[in-house]
Amino acid sequence: MPLLNAQDITDALRYSQSEVQGTARFRALSGAFGALGGDMSAVSINPAGSAVFSQSHASFSVNILDYTNDTQYFGGEASTNNSDFSLNQGGASFVFRNNNTSSPWKKFTIGVAYDKTSDYEDDWFAAGINTNVNTNFDNTIASYFFDYANGLPLGDISTLEGESIADAYADIGAAYGFGHQQAFLGFESYILQPVDIDDDNNTEYLINLENGNFTHDYSYLSTGYNGKIAFNMAAQYGDNLYLGINLNSHFIDYERSTRLYETNGNGGLINEIDFRNTLRTTGNGFSFQIGSIIKLSKELRLGLTYDSPTWYTIEEETTQFLDTSELVAQDLDVIDPGIINVYPEYKLQTPAKFTGSLAYVVGKQGLISFDYSRKDYGNAKFKPTGDFTAQNNQINSELAAAATYRLGGEYKYEQFSFRGGYRFEESPYENGTTVGDLNGYSLGVGYNFGNTRFDITFDQYMRDFETPMFNQGLTSPILLDKTNSNITLSLSFNI
Repeated sequence: MPLLNAQDITDALRYSQSEVQGTARFRALSGAFGALGGDMSAVSINPAGSAVFSQSHASFSVNILDYTNDTQYFGGEASTNNSDFSLNQGGASFVFRNNNTSSPWKKFTIGVAYDKTSDYEDDWFAAGINTNVNTNFDNTIASYFFDYANGLPLGDISTLEGESIADAYADIGAAYGFGHQQAFLGFESYILQPVDIDDDNNTEYLINLENGNFTHDYSYLSTGYNGKIAFNMAAQYGDNLYLGINLNSHFIDYERSTRLYETNGNGGLINEIDFRNTLRTTGNGFSFQIGSIIKLSKELRLGLTYDSPTWYTIEEETTQFLDTSELVAQDLDVIDPGIINVYPEYKLQTPAKFTGSLAYVVGKQGLISFDYSRKDYGNAKFKPTGDFTAQNNQINSELAAAATYRLGGEYKYEQFSFRGGYRFEESPYENGTTVGDLNGYSLGVGYNFGNTRFDITFDQYMRDFETPMFNQGLTSPILLDKTNSNITLSLSFNI
């Protein structure tokens, strides 16, 4: 099987992270529900939470996402703004009371809950002029192709006599993998020039560019989501102990397209390069959670939860397009294979997570709640491990253990509930900058009609990124400041 370098550390991190999604009440407290229960999204954090319901319960929620991305790149600044609407939560829990008064088991619950755990809707643009290019053309797209090609025999990255571009691209991918395909694109587009073009064993290459300034216009667009369906079972033991378990089915639907348009006025053979990539990822996985809530006193509650790793099976497809032009002669070559690279399915094991929670409940007047979670992102693994040694070593060395702190409060006045929350998530990277710390806050209000409750919440978080365009060659970081704002509306009712 050829070495597949298409998967990298960003894929492992993307599917290992989750966001605060769910009901409006849950989001209003910034997800600090591990010791509270009594909410369908709280069940997705601590499965013991459903046993807190006094009667059967159901809810569903819709969300309006608005996101703003501000970028800086080689002195250039850009800003994009977009929005999205989705159904992000739905579920029901059914309560069965034990009529045997001599048994310590007071009630049992079973339920099912859907939560969108991550939203991949994103759109941003970066532009700048690289004025510090050296003789190796570092941080131009040419260096990306050169890094893949250098040391490879010319015969392995070029068309055979009478062979079409599409056939050669597909055959090279099947025989050697992703890296050889990138080298092939660089050679066939005239970006790379072999030192000896008549020798199939040639392994040295030159770059057909002239030194000077290079302008980059880069666009990024992604869509999709990560969702979880939890099958929940819980029970109340005595008056002070709640226990629960979730069996979770996960699914991934992710698409991404990027385009780099590089231009230069330096003379030479090539003055324009248009490089486009698309990725489509689908997957499914399994995890479980076990949790408990203990009433330490009438007011004070303690929650403990263990989230197992998620074991994913993932499939990916990619397409590529490359166009090189010279200012006078125009198109040199358009490399549009029209081939969809379908990679063999692979496995991903995400890290486990531990959560401890405390809540102080003042009768029916209000509450304050705090959650602490810890997840070691360095434990993520691609499998089979023998096929992903380099990627797993990078994950282990660059990703770190990260803590999440969530604080929320609620005050009730007659039929109204007023809520607020704050959360802080540490960077999952050792360097703390590739993905920065997250700060978020939330405000919400609810009205209780009796058996039915309506809730609305506004929440927002900010996070900074330093993201390279490509994983080698063109690696100068784009500074990305992301602000995500959400309005969530929920309707919940007793069954």
